[in-house]
Amino acid sequence: MDGIVWRLVFVLFPEPIKLNKMKLEEKVAIVTGASSGLGAAFAMALVAKGVVVYGLARNLEKLTTLQSKLGNGFIPVGMDITHYEGVASWTQSTFTDSHLPNILINNAGAGYFNKIDELTLEQWHAMVNTNLNGMFYLSSNIVPFMKMNSSSCHIINIGSILGKTSRIGAAGYSTSKYGIQGFSEALFKELRNDNIKVTCVNPGSIDTHFFEDSGIEPHHNMLQPDDIAAFVVSILETPDNFLVDEITLRPLNPKRVT
Repeated sequence: MDGIVWRLVFVLFPEPIKLNKMKLEEKVAIVTGASSGLGAAFAMALVAKGVVVYGLARNLEKLTTLQSKLGNGFIPVGMDITHYEGVASWTQSTFTDSHLPNILINNAGAGYFNKIDELTLEQWHAMVNTNLNGMFYLSSNIVPFMKMNSSSCHIINIGSILGKTSRIGAAGYSTSKYGIQGFSEALFKELRNDNIKVTCVNPGSIDTHFFEDSGIEPHHNMLQPDDIAAFVVSILETPDNFLVDEITLRPLNPKRVT
């Protein structure tokens, strides 16, 4: 009986069903917040695929250390994306009609959890300036070059599960992440006819040091940065006319295992 079933399956499906993956080799990517955590995981995953990655972050020393591990496929760029003039100057001096970007991952973020009457102006401004202004500054300067590119291009915006729901103490953070959700939705509709994809990725808790300043300690039952990076690479590899506009990622069981 088992043999008969096997032969029937083989006749119906003689080969495994495969998605027609796009090749990423020799594409050019920009990753913000690339010095550590999820950004570094994105850089490593892309370089492993043969992508040339410009890694942007304020900490040039950490970026240089990462380059020593990844090689010349990773180009460190010390930059504060909340400063518009620096973003615009770097973009114009780096890209030309013969050197065009294919991928932009807006990953850099700031996050603080506090009650609204205890959230400081510095914390509020850090979240708005990094999560929203920085994303806009870079996207608005990169998109004109992407429009010049005959190849399919892709913008990945890293949102959060707290951009779809919220919790006590997250009014500021959720405001910025809901903004990323709206920005991504409008941008994908604006750019789809320019052969530029836009995807908003909304992760749940991630095993990084991102929220330690707010008293949230990472643990291994949170989402793993390498797993998220591998998944985002699979989104980037989808065929030209295949769009994942939004996706939410969660740990199945987010509780710390003791």
